[in-house]
Amino acid sequence: MSKESNQSSDVTMSAIENPKNISLIALIVGVVGLAIAGAGLVFGLFEGDSRPWFSWLIGVAFWMSILIGSLLLIMITYAFDAGWSVIIRRQLEHMVSAFPWMALIFLPLILQPWISSQPGILWKWMNPDTLLHNGHTVGHDPIYLWKEVYLNLPWMTIRTVAYFGIFIGVSMLLRKYSFTLESDGNTRWVNRARRTSAFGIFGVGLGLTFAAFDWFMSLDYHWFSTMFGVWYFASSVRATIAFTIILCYFLSTRGYLKGIYNQAHRYDLGTLLLAFTVFWAYICFSQMFLIYQANIPEETFWYNLRLYTQEGGNSLWWWIAMSLVFLHFFVPFFFLVFYSTKVSVGRLVFIASWILSFHLLDLYFNILPGEIMTTDGHFIIRSFSVTLFDICSILGIGGIVIWSFLRSSKKVKPIPIKDPRILESIHHHE
Repeated sequence: MSKESNQSSDVTMSAIENPKNISLIALIVGVVGLAIAGAGLVFGLFEGDSRPWFSWLIGVAFWMSILIGSLLLIMITYAFDAGWSVIIRRQLEHMVSAFPWMALIFLPLILQPWISSQPGILWKWMNPDTLLHNGHTVGHDPIYLWKEVYLNLPWMTIRTVAYFGIFIGVSMLLRKYSFTLESDGNTRWVNRARRTSAFGIFGVGLGLTFAAFDWFMSLDYHWFSTMFGVWYFASSVRATIAFTIILCYFLSTRGYLKGIYNQAHRYDLGTLLLAFTVFWAYICFSQMFLIYQANIPEETFWYNLRLYTQEGGNSLWWWIAMSLVFLHFFVPFFFLVFYSTKVSVGRLVFIASWILSFHLLDLYFNILPGEIMTTDGHFIIRSFSVTLFDICSILGIGGIVIWSFLRSSKKVKPIPIKDPRILESIHHHE
């Protein structure tokens, strides 16, 4: 073995302090969390309770948003040939290694309607006998009959397979190009990655848009919004930037980015975080403004369910909505608009953690509310709550994602030292 090989092996293995311990802990947390959340799925089927299934879906929505955002950021930096982000891009390449595991985690959601006697426990349109508040069943609902050609279980299953096929296929190609570059140093791999990214952005963009329609918007199939996919895109990239800031902080203090990840990188990530904070707010405001301006009952009811009680007062979801306006937009905006926040380690990590927390709350707001029938035959709106199954699902999936990240980081050098723009990234300055 050559001296260069020995050195690269040493660098790779010393990527993270005690990587085996952290990886094992992440795997244990992942398995235990998913086991408890999975027990909730079984409990929900026996009791006819959809809430544990929403817990699983919320966990999937949160971590899928970060993985999809990671893939998009990889392609965007390739498409723009951004030199400053080369060392950060390698960390995102490790993140997207979790897509195949996410496909397995999503499997119970798509298999359950095929094999269960309660196919509509999560997506009520999957069960034509589900009773609606207007007295119709789903199978006799005029709105569903118009959408049945798209909203049916076989077609939904095919689309879901296609979404994961796109995410996994593009991410594996980009990982292959980047990792192969480390072995032969041939810049043709960079050119291939750029071409793949140029086309892949459109494929992944379409995939995430229709996945948001299918997995989240169709939970209440009466409602529709052409901006819903853009909301999930904005939320995903924003959450990914926040997560990347936190990840790079740990890697620069306890891992292989010590002395490499610097103030200029923090500033650029903080600037991107500010940009997508404004973009997220613009999309959310535009969607609500246009729907209320049109004042079409088939659209406005979605917000009415989330803002008002049956008596006309403000519901608990109204307070959640106000917290998203003031705490998920205004607080991060006024923090990030200042240069000092974007270059301060403590402030930037704090605001990134803040945004991730409210990103999760935003997913609750968009996914959880809906009409449920009580035992006496009345319909009520599902209220906001955080359950044990929510926590276990989020931690469990997160444990698998972190384990996959650490597993991938052992296979290649910590930074792409043969990338033609690596020195520009290492010496990046404001």
